[in-house]
Amino acid sequence: MSKRIVLLVIHPTKVEASEFATELAQALVAQDFEVVSNTPHTLANISRMESADGIEIAVVLGGDGTILRAAEIVRGKNIPILGINMGNVGFLAEIGRPEVSAIVDSISSKSYRGEVRLVLHHEIERRGTIIDQGWALNEVTVGRSDAQMVELFVQIDGRPLSRWGCDGVIAATPTGSTAYAFSAGGPVVWPEVNALILLPLAAHALFSRPMVISPDSTIAIDIESDGATLSSDGMRTFQLLKGDRITISKDAHSIELVHMAEAGFTDRLVAKFKLPIEGWRGE
Repeated sequence: MSKRIVLLVIHPTKVEASEFATELAQALVAQDFEVVSNTPHTLANISRMESADGIEIAVVLGGDGTILRAAEIVRGKNIPILGINMGNVGFLAEIGRPEVSAIVDSISSKSYRGEVRLVLHHEIERRGTIIDQGWALNEVTVGRSDAQMVELFVQIDGRPLSRWGCDGVIAATPTGSTAYAFSAGGPVVWPEVNALILLPLAAHALFSRPMVISPDSTIAIDIESDGATLSSDGMRTFQLLKGDRITISKDAHSIELVHMAEAGFTDRLVAKFKLPIEGWRGE
C-alpha cells in the first residue's frame, strides 16, 4: 500500500513558516505520511515535489498570497487546500494557528470541512485569434499600464453595458471580493454565493457602480486605447494592445479550500477587521 502524500506550500521568506514546516513534516512522517514541497529550500523530512500525482492535500504555511500560489499547483487536480496562518489573519486560512498535533489528526482522519470556490477563466483575442488564456481565483483586472486612463468598452452576454474612460475594470469571484475588489469599493460577497463581481476603477462616467452578475454570464472587454495590461490574481500579467478583446467567464475547474475549525466566513470577517460584535452601543 502506497503512502499518503501531503504537499507543504511554504511562504518563501518567513522563517517561522520554515520552522513550522519542519515540525509539521516530522509529525506527519511519524504517522507514515510522505511529505513533499515546492520550496527550493532543503528541510528535514521534506522531499522536493516532482509531480502533483497522488497528493492528498496541500497544506499552506503562509497567508492568502501563498494560498494563491498553492492554487496554481492544485487547480484541476482535485487536491484540497488547508491554509495555516503565519502572520496577519486572512480570509482563506484558519483564523488561528492550530497545534501541529491537531493538524496531523485532521489530515489523518480527513475531518476537515470543504468549501468549493469559483474560479475565473479569461481569453485574449487579437485580430480574431486567441493569443493567450488563463485563470484567477481572486480577480482578473484590465487596467492602465501608464499615466493615461484606458478606454474600455464592456459588454455582458453579448449586450453592450458601457464605455468607460477609467483606471481599469475588475472582474472578481466571491473569493476575490475581499481582495483588490474590496479595496476599490466593491461589495463583500460570501463564498457560498455563486456570482461574479464587475467593478470599474475611477471611471469618468455617471454610472460606475459595482455590479453582481450571474456566474453563467460572459464579460467581454474591448480595449479602445493604448497602454493597457491584464493581470490575474496580481501574479500573471499580459500586455494588451488597442483592438484586443478580453473575455471572462466561469472556469471549468474550481478550487476546494478546507478548514479544520467550524468558524465560517462571518467569523473570519470579524477577526480580519476586528468588528465590534460586543457592546457596540456602549451598553
